[in-house]
Amino acid sequence: MPSVVIKSTENGPNVIMVDGKTLTALCRCGQSSKKPYCDGTHRKVGFQAAAAEVPVLS
Repeated sequence: MPSVVIKSTENGPNVIMVDGKTLTALCRCGQSSKKPYCDGTHRKVGFQAAAAEVPVLS
């Protein structure tokens, strides 16, 4: 069974990792023009949020 982890990066997107490999980055600031995916807009708008890691139970 694959290992899935969601990491909320400091001041950035939610990064989805499967078996230690980054699968995708999802917008957390709400300003991306490519929602639900991150396009880097968080840097322009000054988004601030703490980092966190959530293991996904299967």
